This record gives sequence, C-alpha cells and structure tokens, in this order.
Amino acid sequence: MGDDSEWMKLPIDQKCEHKLWKARLNGYEEALKLFQKIDDEKSPEWSKYLGLIKKFVTDSNAVAQLKGLEAALAYVENAHVAGKTTGEVASGVVNKVFNQPKARAKELGLDICLMYIEIEKGEAVQEELLKGLDNKNPKIIVACIETLRKALSEFGSKIISLKPIIKVLPKLFESREKAVRDEAKLLAVEIYRWIRDALRPPLQNINSVQLKELEEEWVKVSSAAPKQTRFLRSQQELKAKFEQQQAAGGDADGGGDDEEEAVPQVDAYELLEAVEILSKLPKDFYEKIEAKKWQERKEALEAVELLVKNPKLESGDYADLVKVLKKVVGKDTNVMLVALAAKCLAGLATGLRKKFGQYAGHVVPTILEKFKEKKPQVVQALQEAIDAIFLTTTLQNISEDVLAVMDNKNPTIKQQTSLFIARSFRHCTPSTLPKSLLKPFCAALLKHINDSAPEVRDAGFEALGTALKVAGEKAVNPFLADVDKLKLDRIKECAEKVELVYGKKTGGAAEKKEGRPVSGKTPALSGSGGDKETKDAATKPGPQKKAPAVKSGGPPKKSKPAGAAGVVGAGAKGKKGPETKEIFEAELSIEVCEEKAAAVLPASCIQQLDSGNWKERLACMEEFQKAVELMERSEMPCQALVRMLAKKPGWKETNFQVMQMKLHIVALIAQKGNFSKTSAQVVLDGLVDKVGDVKCGSNAKEAMTAIAEACQLPWTAEQVVATAFSQKNPKNQSETLNWLSNAIKEFGFSGLNVKAFISNVKTALAATNPAVRTSAITLLGVMYLYVGPPLRMFFEDEKPALLSQIDAEFEKMQGQTAPAPTRGISRNSVAGGGDDAEEEEQEDVGNDVVDLLPRTDIGEKITAELVSKIGDKNWKIRKEGLDEVTSIINDAKFIQPNIGELPAALKGRLNDSNKILVQQTLSILQQLATAMGPNIKQHVKNLGIPVITVLGDSKNNVRAAALATVNAWAEQTGMKEWLEGEDLSEELKKENPFLRQELLGWLAEKLPTLRSVPSDLLLCVPHLYSCLEDRNGDVRKKAQDALPFFMMHLGFEKMAKATSKLKPTSKDQVLAMLEKAKANMPAKPAAPAKASCRGAGGTAPAKFQPASALAEDSGSSSAESKPDPKRAKAGGASSKAKGVQGKKVLSKPTLKEDDDKSGPIFIIVPNGKEQRMKDEKGLKVLKWNFTTPRDEYIDQLKTQMSSCVAKWLQDEMFHADFQHHNKALAVMIEHLENEKDGVISCLDLILKWLTLRFFDTNTSVLMKALEYLKLLFNLLSQEEYHLTENEASSFIPYLILKVGEPKDVIRRDVRAILNRMCLIYPASKMFTFIMEGTKSKNSKQRAECLEELGCLVESYGMNVCQPTPGKALKEMATHIGDRDNTVRNAALNTIVTVYNVHGDQVFKLIGNLSEKDMSMLEERIKRSAKRPSAAPVRQAEEKPLRAQNISTNASMLRKGPAEDMSSKLNQNRNMGGHSETAHTVPREFQLDLDEIENDNGTVRCEMPALVQHKLDDIFEPVLIPEPKIRAVSPHFDDMHSNTASTINFVISQVASGDINTSIQALAQIDEVLRQEDKAEAMSGHIDQFLIATFMQLRLIYNTHMADEKLDKDEIVKLYSCIIGSMISLFQIESLAREASTGVLKDLMHGLITLMLDSRLEDLEEGEQVIRSVNLLVVKVLEKSDQTNILSALLVLLQDSLLATASSPKFSELVMKCLWRMVRLLPETINSINLDRILLDIHIFMKVFPKEKLKQCKSEFPIRTLKTLLHTLCKLKGPKILDHLTMIDNKNESELEAHLCRVVKHSMDQSGNKADKDTEKGASRIEEKASKAKVNDILAEIFKKIGSKENTKEGLAELYEYKKKYSDADIEPFLKNSSQFFQSYVERGLRLIETEREGKGRIAASTGISSQMEGTCVPASTHTVSSSIGNSNGEEVGPSVYLERLKILRQRCGLDNAKQEDRPPLTSLLSKPALPTVASSTDMLHSKLSQLRESREQYQHLDLDSNQTHSSGIGTTLASPSSAAANIDDLKKRLERIKSSRK
Repeated sequence: MGDDSEWMKLPIDQKCEHKLWKARLNGYEEALKLFQKIDDEKSPEWSKYLGLIKKFVTDSNAVAQLKGLEAALAYVENAHVAGKTTGEVASGVVNKVFNQPKARAKELGLDICLMYIEIEKGEAVQEELLKGLDNKNPKIIVACIETLRKALSEFGSKIISLKPIIKVLPKLFESREKAVRDEAKLLAVEIYRWIRDALRPPLQNINSVQLKELEEEWVKVSSAAPKQTRFLRSQQELKAKFEQQQAAGGDADGGGDDEEEAVPQVDAYELLEAVEILSKLPKDFYEKIEAKKWQERKEALEAVELLVKNPKLESGDYADLVKVLKKVVGKDTNVMLVALAAKCLAGLATGLRKKFGQYAGHVVPTILEKFKEKKPQVVQALQEAIDAIFLTTTLQNISEDVLAVMDNKNPTIKQQTSLFIARSFRHCTPSTLPKSLLKPFCAALLKHINDSAPEVRDAGFEALGTALKVAGEKAVNPFLADVDKLKLDRIKECAEKVELVYGKKTGGAAEKKEGRPVSGKTPALSGSGGDKETKDAATKPGPQKKAPAVKSGGPPKKSKPAGAAGVVGAGAKGKKGPETKEIFEAELSIEVCEEKAAAVLPASCIQQLDSGNWKERLACMEEFQKAVELMERSEMPCQALVRMLAKKPGWKETNFQVMQMKLHIVALIAQKGNFSKTSAQVVLDGLVDKVGDVKCGSNAKEAMTAIAEACQLPWTAEQVVATAFSQKNPKNQSETLNWLSNAIKEFGFSGLNVKAFISNVKTALAATNPAVRTSAITLLGVMYLYVGPPLRMFFEDEKPALLSQIDAEFEKMQGQTAPAPTRGISRNSVAGGGDDAEEEEQEDVGNDVVDLLPRTDIGEKITAELVSKIGDKNWKIRKEGLDEVTSIINDAKFIQPNIGELPAALKGRLNDSNKILVQQTLSILQQLATAMGPNIKQHVKNLGIPVITVLGDSKNNVRAAALATVNAWAEQTGMKEWLEGEDLSEELKKENPFLRQELLGWLAEKLPTLRSVPSDLLLCVPHLYSCLEDRNGDVRKKAQDALPFFMMHLGFEKMAKATSKLKPTSKDQVLAMLEKAKANMPAKPAAPAKASCRGAGGTAPAKFQPASALAEDSGSSSAESKPDPKRAKAGGASSKAKGVQGKKVLSKPTLKEDDDKSGPIFIIVPNGKEQRMKDEKGLKVLKWNFTTPRDEYIDQLKTQMSSCVAKWLQDEMFHADFQHHNKALAVMIEHLENEKDGVISCLDLILKWLTLRFFDTNTSVLMKALEYLKLLFNLLSQEEYHLTENEASSFIPYLILKVGEPKDVIRRDVRAILNRMCLIYPASKMFTFIMEGTKSKNSKQRAECLEELGCLVESYGMNVCQPTPGKALKEMATHIGDRDNTVRNAALNTIVTVYNVHGDQVFKLIGNLSEKDMSMLEERIKRSAKRPSAAPVRQAEEKPLRAQNISTNASMLRKGPAEDMSSKLNQNRNMGGHSETAHTVPREFQLDLDEIENDNGTVRCEMPALVQHKLDDIFEPVLIPEPKIRAVSPHFDDMHSNTASTINFVISQVASGDINTSIQALAQIDEVLRQEDKAEAMSGHIDQFLIATFMQLRLIYNTHMADEKLDKDEIVKLYSCIIGSMISLFQIESLAREASTGVLKDLMHGLITLMLDSRLEDLEEGEQVIRSVNLLVVKVLEKSDQTNILSALLVLLQDSLLATASSPKFSELVMKCLWRMVRLLPETINSINLDRILLDIHIFMKVFPKEKLKQCKSEFPIRTLKTLLHTLCKLKGPKILDHLTMIDNKNESELEAHLCRVVKHSMDQSGNKADKDTEKGASRIEEKASKAKVNDILAEIFKKIGSKENTKEGLAELYEYKKKYSDADIEPFLKNSSQFFQSYVERGLRLIETEREGKGRIAASTGISSQMEGTCVPASTHTVSSSIGNSNGEEVGPSVYLERLKILRQRCGLDNAKQEDRPPLTSLLSKPALPTVASSTDMLHSKLSQLRESREQYQHLDLDSNQTHSSGIGTTLASPSSAAANIDDLKKRLERIKSSRK
C-alpha cells in the first residue's frame, strides 16, 4: 500500500495522468466532482485540463475509462474552453469508445458528441463521425451512424448539415454488415422525417429491395413537421419558447416559425453532386450536329440527352452547346429532332438552374416561334423546355421576347404563348409581377381574348385569370377597364380555378421564408415524357429563388424587381385598403334621365331650365343647387342631373351668372355623388369649352378637378387634353394645360399616360399662340418633377430656341421635390397604401417614360461580317469593328434589346490582349447601357458579369473603366440581376486581389442602397470571409468595409452561421469582426419617400434612384446617427455608418459638388472626438501604435476622416502622389486661422495624419508638415487648448522619431515644435515620451532627446523628471557610456544642466556610475565651472519662458462659463518677482515632509538616509535670510483662464507650510465659494480642498502650535480662515455632497481633535475658535452626503475605540455626532444608501461583538449602536432586511439577527408602545431628558437657533415654548453648547421679551455678527441646489451617490474597489494606527502629480513677466544656497523624522 499513499498526495490533474489505473480512476472521480462544483464557466481551473480530456476518453483501462467519460462529459458541459478539445476528443470517442463492448461506454461517448454539438461544435463532431464511417470496425460504423441519427433527431437539420451524410448513405446501404445496413435504414428514415421527398433522388440507385423497404418505412413517418428538441447554447430563447409550448401542452403558433425555417430549407438539388458534362460530349459532337443525315444529328442529340439527365450539372460555358441546340429547335426540318433538342434544353435548364439564365434570352424566342408545330409530342417537349427555362430566369428578362411573339399571326403560337404566360404567372408573386410587367402583358392578352380562334381566347382568359389571382384585382382592374362584363366574368371564373405555386398569400413566399426552391423538377421525371399533369405538379415549387426573399408579414418590401422597373406588387397593396371599385354606368336615354331628375328636383326647377328669361334660369339653378346639396350620395342620379344641365341652352348658356352656377353644380355633383365616366363624358366638352372664359374659367377648372377626383386624373386628363386640342381656341388650350399642371401637383403623377401628353405637348409647343407655348413649357416643368431627365429626350429635336426655354424651365425645377399628392388619395389607397402607393407611383413614371422612347432596332446592322471583324486576329481590324459598333449605337441613340450576336463578340473583347481595345469595349458597353435602357438587364449574365472579371485587371485605368461600366449598367438594371445566381460569388472566389477589392468596394457602395436582396447573396459570404483574411491589406480593408452591409441584408445570425466552415483560428477572428460590424450595421434604407426619390436635386430620373438619396437615407436611419447637413455632402453616411459611403457614393449627381471647394474643410461633428476616443478605448478600432503604418491604419483613418473632412481635401490627403499632400497642407495652413473650432474638433485625426507624413521619404512634405505643426501649436496655445492623452500618445512618439533626422533644419524644427508643445501639454508628461526616445537605435535621436531633457529640467526644475528624479537621472546617466560621441556629450551636458539647477544632490540621485563615466562627469562639471547658485538667474535671463498665460484645459471647453470666476480667484499675480519664483518647486517637497512627519510610521522612502549625507552641509554656518513670505499665488488674466488648473494650484497652496500663503489661498477660495454663480467651479475639487485643509490642520496641530517663535495670533487667523472657508463650503449642499467617506472621516478626525486641543484654551481667541468648529461640525453633519458622513462616523468610532491612545472624550464626541445623525434620520432616510451603512455597522459589529462592546468603560457605544439600528428599523420596518446586499456572508453577521429581533419586537407590540420604547432608549442617551416628544420639539428649535438663516425664528419659537411649558427643562440642550452660545440664547430671549412687552424698541443686533467676525464666518450664502437635483426633496437613489463617489475616487486616483475591501479583522486589531477607509493621505499622493502639473504651468506664467532679476527658481530645500529654506525648521523636522524612525 505504500505506493498508494504516494499517488494519493498528488494533485488531481497529475493523478489523471498517473501510470497506475487506480490512481487515474481516483483522479477521474475527483475531477468529476470538481467539474460539477466549479460554477464559473470561465474559471482558470478549466484550462488545466485542456490537454487531458482526450486521455480521459481514451484510457486503456475499461473501468477507468468509464469514469473518465463521465468526467469528460461534465467538462464539456461546463467548461468555457471545452470547444478547443472537440476534434481530438471526438476522434478519441469514435476510435476508442465506440468499439467498447460495454453499452454504458458507448452511451457516454454518444452523449459527449451531442454535448459538443450543443456547445456549437457540430461541424467538428460531424466531421469526426463521418471519418468514423470509413473505419474497418463495423461496431464503430454502427455507433457513428447511431450518433448522427440521434443528433439529427434532437438538433434538427438546421444544425446537422445533411448534404455530407446523404452523400455517404448509398455506400452504407452496400455494406456487408447487416447491423450497418439496418442502422443506415434508421438514419435514412430520420433524414426523411426532416426533408421528405428531397431524399428520394440521391437514393434512387440503391438496391431496389432496400428502396422498397425504405418506401414502406417512409410511408409510416408522421406527416407533422419535425421540431428541434435540443438546443445550442446560442439558442436559449428558442429553447425557452419550446419549453413553454411543451408546458402549454400544445404546439402553439410559435411552432410555426421553426417549421417554416426548418422544413423548406433542404432542396434535393442542393443535396446532389454536380456533374461535369461538357468534357464528356462526343469528340465529333459539333460536326455531327451539323451533319446532313438526320440519323447522325439524332445520335449527337441522344448523347447530349443522356448527359443532361444528370439532375445537377457543373457550371461552365454552355454557350456553344445552347447555340447548336437552339439552331436545331429553330431550323431543323425533322420534328423528332426538334423535340429531342427541346428535351436537351429542358435538361440543361433543370440541371443548371440559375446558371442557365444567361442563355434564356437567346432560346425563348426560338422556342415560342416553334410552337407553330402541331405534333403533340413536339409541343409537349417545347412546353417542358420553356417551362424549365422560365425557372432559370425571370419574367422581366424574357418579357420583351414573349410580347414580341404575342402578335404573331399563327394562332397556335398565340395560344401556346398565352398558356406559357399563364403557367409563368403561377410562379409569380405580387412583387415579381409588378404593374410595369402587367401592363404590357394585359394589353397583349386583351387582344387574345378578342381573337377569332377559340383556343387563343381560352388561353388568353386563363392567363388573365392567373394574373388576376396573383396580383389581385386592384392591380389588374385598371387594365381591364374596357372589357365587357361577360368577358370579365369569364376571367374571374378562370381566376378562381387557378392554383398558385405559392398559395395565395400576399407577399407570396411567406411560408417559404428561406427563399429556396423546394424541389425543381423531381429529377426522376426529368427525362421521361411523363404526362403533363405530373410534370406540372413537379415543376410548380420551382423558382422560389426568383422571388426576392420577401420577409413574411407586412406588405412585401419593394425589391426593385428586375432592376428599377418593378413596382411593388399591386396585389399586395390591393389587400391593404378596400379595393377601388370603378363605377360603371350604362348610358341612359334622355327620357329616363328626365324621369329620374323629376323624382329628385322640384317641378318648377325642371320647367325653368330652358326658360327664355335669364333670371328664371338663375332662380332655377339656385333651386337645383339647393336640391343637390341636400341629396344623399346613394340617391343622387348623377347622369340624369348632368344631362338636365346639358339640356338646351346647355353649355351655350349666354348669361355668365347662370353659367357660373351651372359649372359649380357640376362640381358639386361630382363631389357628392357616385360620378361615373359616362356622366363625365356628358359634361367634359362643355367644361373645356368654358375653361378659357374669363368669368367662368375658374368654375370650369373647379368642376374638372372634381371630376378628376371622381373618375381619376389619368382618364380625365386624357379626355380633357384631347378635347382641348381638337378645338381651335388657343385660350382654352393654354388654360387646359395650366389646369393640368396644377392637377398633376395635386393628384400626383400616378398612372398618367405620358405618351399621349407628350404628343399633345409637342403640338402645343408648335402652336403660334405664345400663351399655349408657355403653358406647355410650364406643364413640362411639372412633369419633369416626376419624370426627371429622361423627359428631355423626347424634345431633343425641337428648335434650339425652344429647347433652351425648356431647359431653363427644367433648371428651375432642379433641386425641387415633387409635392405629396393632396387629392385623389382618399379613394385611391384607403387604409395603408400611403408609403407604397407613393413609391409605386414614382417608380412607374420613370419606367414608363423610358419605355416610351422611340427605339431603333439595330439587329440588322449587327452583321456576321461585323462580328467576324470584331473577332479578327489583327487588332487593327478588331478596332475597326469596335469603331463601327460605336457609330451604330451613336446613330441609333435609343435601341431595342435585339442586338443579335453582338454580346458574344463583345464578351470576347473584354479579355483582349490589347488593353486599348478592352477599354474601348468597356466604353461601348457603357454606351449600350444608356442606349438600351432597362432592357439591358437581359444581358447582365452574359455581358455584365464578364465586365466584373475585368475589375481584376492589373492596370488601374482599365479597372476604373470597368467600374464605370458596371455602374452605368447597374443604374439601368438595378442590383437584383447582379446579385442573383452564383456568378458574383464565383467572381469573388477568384483570388485576384484587384478584383476582390474593386468588387467588394462596389458592393459596399451598392448594398446599403438596397431594401432587399436575393438570397443568393449568402453565397458570397464564404468568399467574403476569405477576403477578410486575404494577404493583401486593401482586400482585407474593403472586406471589412463591406461586412456591415452584408449583415444589414443577411442578418447577424446567418453570417455567424456561415463561419462554421472556417478553421477555428479564422473563425474566432471573423466572429470578432462580425461583432464589430454588428455595432456599425446601418439600418436598411426606408422606402424612399417622395423627397428622396429624386434625391440629388433632380439630376437623376426617378428610376435611376441616385445612390446619394439612399446613402443619405442609410445614414439617417443607421443606428443612432445624426447626420448633419454638412456631412451629407461628404458622402451621406453619418459617422456611425462608418463613412463607408464616403467613397464617392454620390455616383453621378455630385460631380458638381466635388469640384466645389468652398465651405469649411473641417466639419464639426458633435462629440465626434469623444466617440473616437471611446471606440479606441473599447478596442472597437485599432490603437494608433505601429513601427511603420500598415494599410489598415491608413484606411481606418480615412474612414474616420470621411465624416469630418471635406471630401476633396480628403482625396488630396490620401493621394498616392506627394504633391497632393503638399497641396493639402497648404490648404490646411490657409484655413487654420478661420476654422479654429473645426481644427480642434478634428485635432486627433489631423495629428494622426501628420504622423503618417513622418513616414514619407519626401523632404518637402516633411518640411511643410513641420511648418503646419508650428502654426498649429501656436494656435492651440493661444486657444488655451490642452492636448488629450489620446492625441499626445498617438502623435508625440512619432514626432520624436523625426528629431533624429540627418537634416539639420528638420531637427531644428522638430525641437522648436517640442518646445511649443510644452505649452499645451504638461512638461512632466512630455518628459516620459522624450525619455522613451533616448532608447532609439538612431544615435542622432538619442543625442537630441537627451538635450531636450536637459532643456526641460532647466526650464521646469527637477519636477518634470518622471517617474522620479532619481530614476530619470539614472536612465540619463547610462548614456554617458554610449558608443557614440555626440550621445555621450549630450548626456554629460544634460546632467551638468541638472547639476546647475540642483547642486550636488545630483550625484546621489544618479547612484553608482562606472569609474570612467564618473570621472568624465566630474571633469565636465568642473569645466562648466558654474556654481549652482547662479543657475536660476541665468536661466531666467536666457529663456524668456515658453509663453505667457498658458493653462491647461483638458475639458476643451475653452472660454467656458468658469472664465470670470477664475479671474476673481486671486487679484495678485506678478506682484513681485522674487518671492514669486522662489516658491515654485520647493513647495512640493515641503508638502511631502509634512506628510512624512505626520504619518506616524507609514513612510516608505529612503529619505532620511539621503538627507543624512547632507547634514554637515546644513550645519555649516550660513547667512540665513528671513524666509520671505509669499504674497502671491498666481492670478489669472481676466480674459479666459483655465479654471481647473488654477483651482488645483490654489488648493495646493492651502497646505503650504507658510502661514501667509495658506491664508491667501484660503481667502481666494472663500471668495469663490461665496459667489453663487462661481461656486460651481469648485465642483470636482472638493476632496482635494478638504485634504489640503486638514493637512494644514494637522500641520498646525503638530508643528505651528509647538513652534515658540510663531506669533499665536497668526495661528488663530489661519484657523479662522480654514474654518470660515469650510463653513462657506458646507453651506453649499451640492458641493458638500461631493466629499467622499475617506475624506470626511479624516476631516471629522481633524475637527474633533481640534476641539479637544487643550492648547487652544490658553489663547485669547481660542474659545471663539472652538465655537466656530462646533458650528462647522454641525454644518458638516447636515450638509454632506448623508451616507458618506454616517459611514465616516462609524469608521471613526470604530478606529477611536480600537486605538488605545485616543482619549475617551474623542469617542464621546464622535458618538454625539452620531446621535445628531440619528436625529436627522427621519428626514434623510430616503437619501441614504442603507446597504452601505449596514455594511459599515456589520464590520463594526465584527470588530466589536456585543461581548466586547459591553466590556467598554462607557455604556455609550453599545447604546449608540442600538439606537441607530432601532431608528433605522422604525423608519424602514421589515424592509430594512432587504438592505443587507453588500454583506457577503449574512449568516455570520450578528447584525442580521439583531435587526430581525428589533423588527419582530416592533411588529409584536402595537406600534405606539414600540414607539415609547424607542423613545425611552433614546431619551436615556439624550442626556436623560424627560419626554421624547418635547425632546424632539426642543431639538428642532435649537437646530434652528444654531443655523444662521433661522436664528431669529428659532429664538422666537423657544420663547413661545418656554411660555407655554414653563416647567420645560432646556438646560440639557444648553449644557452641551459653548458659553458663547448660552449667553447668546439668553440675550436673545430677553430681547424678545422686551420687544413683546413693548419696553421700547431695542435694536435687534443679536451680537452674533460682531462676535463672529474674527472667525471668518462667511455671510449667508444661499445653498446652491445639489447638482443632482435633490434639493427639491425628490428621492435620489443611493446608487447616484455611489456613482458620484466612484467618479470622485477615480479623479483622485484611488482604485474603485468596493468598500468591502477593508483590511480583515485581524489586521484591524493588530495595527491600530491604520485608517480603514481609503485614507486621504493615499489620495494626496495622486493629487501631487496633478499639482505638479499645474505648478509647471504657473511657472511658465510667472517667469515670463520680464522680471529677469528673479532669485532662484529651482532651489531645493536641501541646497545650501537656498534662500527660501528655513533651516531651523528643517533641522527640527529631520530630528523628528529620525527619532520616529528609531
């Protein structure tokens, strides 16, 4: 057993690796317990076992292995790092566990695999399991299959990817082992459960018996959709939802989600392997297919047919194959071959899917033409082919071809085309079937339903019915306006029969969220000529991809279907509002009309209609009008009424009054009745006739507008304009046009027939009457608002004079936006059409107009000869060919999409070896886009994508041309065409850095402008990820820029899921980038409202949606961004959208803006700089720290600048050519003065950019940069700016690099800049940077840095040396031994400089030097032969220091509100140079000494040892001048001085050892505090001030009081000032509350010590001082933050009871303060953080358990504690127990038990009895006063008397009280107070008595003022309301104060550890002297560094006031020649320090 005990002692992890199995077993058991116990998943404990887990599972001993598996499972479940072990452990499980005979082992192995999947490591596990399937051991294979099945059944097909599993299934079915086959069968059933029939095709070829068995099993599978039952860690919310449903016991609708996502996700096509068939074509295929014999041609086709039976084909170049098949279909005479070729095409389309899209346009017309064949099998083959092809493209793309065939004479073609359209419509959704498509199709189909051939009519009805069903009535009805009722019913009947592929859901595809085809043609059927029904059924679920994946719910988002052409599916809108029913009305005969009118009009009215007397007619009209006004809408026979009006004299009425009435009645009828077009036709002629009439014109226009509202503007306008132009009256024509201009503005442009107007406008423009021409031009202007620039195209052939007028009108409209329609809406889109309706309207117009342009067909001109020329071997001939194409397109201007063989020819030229031709081809393609307009989209796949390939060209200009081309195309086609299919992802896959960066840049620019994208965008993501890690920096940068926009469309989840395929290292990096991108992700652009539709000032047509509009859009909606108008110029994106749009998003419209260089160059972005600093702190962006700048730094800077630097300047700044940098610098210098604020707001970026220039090799740029820097720093110092840390650290190190430049002039400049920098950045901080510079390899840099250090010490004294003078000097001294001579000299000179300032102490600071170095130094010092005493004077003369009145202002609020305050702070700057300069440095050291001598025994520095050396020096007789008293502290110029540092400085003087200095400083602070408006400036400095004051109190107590020489009056004066200024401070509640616990504790300690100081009583004024202290203590208790003061008192009491030395009196006074606090509790309880107080009480009770307290001499401590707790309980009740949160282990706490008792006690007894008890307890303490209530009243009264504001009131109340209760005893209250107070009260009472009794009026001078003057008590200041606003008595949660405390502690450099971090009990007991709260002395240390800074600043100020005769600046105390040192004082101190050491 001996060896057992050996391993028993080992730690767990070592046991687990032990060679003995028992040891391992024991190790595993303990590890298991440990793993279950650790509750922090990130505990470091986990990492210990990382390498061991594999050994746990692969243990060779079976027993141990079982335990190991259990432990491993616990590890994987709980450890944060478990994921790292996935691969090795899973592989171990597969190979070493699955082959174990024990079932338990397998079970655990399976659980471990599933657990890994749960922690998101599914891919790795699956990979290992699939590897396991290749194992030779069948046991392992079976276990692997079982694990896969289990995983799939629990996690679902979303997490377990099925494709690789399905791939291996057939192989498993072939296994010889029955167990494997059976398990495979179960797996196949499980897979079937998830993907249903998609599993059939891959398993078609397995053994038929097995297949049959499977089919039987499959039938049994329940039809309910399977659900995921186990969830990944990241899917916790899904899990919660699932559990809820389970609990609810039903599958509530929530289940729907999962189902929708999970089920359609898998597509059989996706599961198949693609087959490459092009290489397998017979060698002689192309010859054979052209052969004369049909048999040979058939052989060739059969070979193809066989190949295309493969259900999925590899993408490749099928152009030639398609071309020959098309030829066979079109030209072959043998119909059998036609059918065969059609089958081949169908097979290709099915196998290639989207990839076939590019060939669709060529084939469709041929197939449609071929429908003239009658043979059923040919027709069927053609139908299959065209249906399959349709699924590979979009209706939009083939619409031209289809429409062209519709007019064919052959009825069979017409019939089949209509049927094809009907089938195609079935696949559409409202969004893919927009109005723009419906319109031409409906027009063509309407001709078909009127065709003579019945079969054509039937097909037409079917197609229209399908359209109606898909798009909804609202969309289709407008096109069916003229269809008679019979036919309309027939169409509706057809619509009801139609079954859609996507169910009838608006927004289509709602349930197929994934947007994937569910199954194409089921491949099994693909070749067979199965009957048509099955075929159709199989095809239906096809082209879901085509519908842009519409998010379900809500109306479909606009997706610019097929480029800008589309309009949101009108059907979608149809569902939104009640549908507009147009009113159809038959024409009525005049008799019927008279009858109907008679029924509603008075008889007299009808009789007088045609009276000859106009007055009668007028009376008749008045009656008519009244009748109409009273009629109900439903009763009004509109047609009858208007016919009555038109009855003779009708519109020929001669009297204008009657006519006006008549026209008004028409308007009324149109508004009030159901007015039909029939009625309108009755009156319109008459109205138009009167429109030009001077008197009746306006009435006629009113009537026309009313009719337009009733019958819709498009129809009305057409009628009106046609009527007007059929007349000859020019007045009518011009007025009609004017009316129309106005109407368009009111109704909007929706649905207007532009073509008709344009022809009429052209007529009008040619009119002789100028008024008509003017009206026409005005109308054009209005149309331009809606249509945009394309409108001009129609008028290009007008006369130049006219054209210039039109242009002028258009120019006026530039920049205006179309007004929102105000009329016609009510009927149009009632409920929610708003947004969509508008948008539709906008889109439509643009398209319509472009569609209407007369286009030339250039197909004939593209001859075979031209094509062969373009492909010629000789480049000159190729060029000729291209030139010809250019001229053809130029001549045609606008062309039809038919361009024959041109695409293929041009495509070949895109990779021409001659780059000039490539560029020419690109410019042709650009031309082509403009000429062909939106129709170019059908060429995107075959011509557009090859242009993208050109983006990878190595030549910059070629790439630029390609980019311009792609943009020109995208402008016409929209982005959808480009993003669909795999083409783009294939391009991105190519590892060409140019291609990648250009393409990603382009996508980053386009994606943010889209509202939705095809799901195929997801295919680009894996390549995007590889770009993120590309070795080329630019590619990485562009990929990062594009990331947020991909995410904006695809969502974070999908993107994160796509990382699963990456390597683990890459995955982590990419996920981090995704997180970062998530923060910057812009919102999707909103539906473009009217205004943004023509965003860039109308320079782009509505359909060329200018990117700028959207860029701005995406800016404004992007997360929390606030683009300001200026920034929009810079690129529209706001800072948050990370300015990616800064890359010239504005495409064309902004060329003008680009050239515009006026305006500011730096744009002020509110909080921009702060945000950037936050980003850098939070590591959202790279920290500016590098040895040479990498691309990502430059790009980051570019991005950050894009939002705040003018675009054109930024282009100059980041140009590749240095001359542009010079230009940029010149501009920046020029703008420096007048853009101060801009420069300061971008300062960090400017400095960073300049650091980049330091790395340029070009000297001219460097010189210019340095020149700019000099000017910049001058400006900043004038502006009193203070560099932030961020700016300094990212700039100074790089500037210091330049100090080592070989060129002298540059070094000089850099040194000059460094000098200037000290004016805006503390020298002590500069020192550290320069010190770093001395470590450089460049010797020149080392030398210059050393010299600069010398200058700093010379100018600012030793204080600049950081971290301490000793360390700094040691560092400098190391360079004395440098190998470079200049460096050695510089080091020696620097140290000599220090010696001159500091004397011999230098040697001590330097420490040990080698002999050689030491001798060199001594030699050099001798040579310099300057005695230190001279140094200061010399220095003051030599360097008129670096500038005047500089002061830091970190807050950047230059000239802020604190300005005038600081000028008041002290009026005595420059009042005598001598004393001024004498004080500057030594103060610090004095302060240190005070601190050292008072901090008994806690000093930690070798000071005494150091000083000992110098003692002899000190004792030498020296003439001691009287110490000069400093009359000054620096005063600030009135202009704008910097408050914060001033206050720091003055406060630092409060603690001065020199009484006068201190008094002055206190007086200044007091003055500030007394002025309400200025007092706020002290905020943030309170702790600092209080520390300084009690340091001073301590100094008086320990030093001054003991000093016999000092005049005691001085001391009293100092006391009065201290107490006075503190009373002022504690009057101001908001400031008083800033005092922190630690500081209050020390303050109270100081004040109580002072009250007990017996030495004071000997002074005459001493009594007075003590009274004031009393008053002050009361103020402190009342005004400071109640939590802090309570806490401080508790800690102070605890300390005083612990400290044996402290007097009992001290503790007693502390307790009295606590009683006072208890008395205040009822008012203050709500503002107290009880948790903290209870924690303090808990700690107190820990240190003093009850037993220990009872042993105290006095009973007060325990009573005090009980009373405090009792009061708290009384006030809070049982709730008090909720406040024990901060106490760690409550059970150990006595406090909880005590509180429970008290609470219970008070609950048991009735409230009133409990109260009495409390009072009894309290009253005993309250010096045994009688009644508690009386007590309270008296306490309140005395409180009033004690407060300055309410003294009189208090006395009066006391007087009343005494009168009322003559027996009341006020003695106890007076007994505690001072003599002064007692006499004051008595006097006051007497006075009142005399007043009341009217014994003469005695002046009410209460005496307090005269007596208090000596104590410096300030006049009453109104309490400034607290900064947090609780002065109004609202509750402020304790957290506010905690937060504030945190900030204060941070400011004071204290760590923000919680209060609990006090030393534990033992240390408290053992070291009584240590304060337990973060003591103020610690705080002091941190303050010192701040004070130093402000000191340095003052030095510059004061030294520069031309007083060159000042005495020593840097004289330290220890220096023998120091004039300011009081040596006696020093000696005493030193003695004291020494004795305290011993």
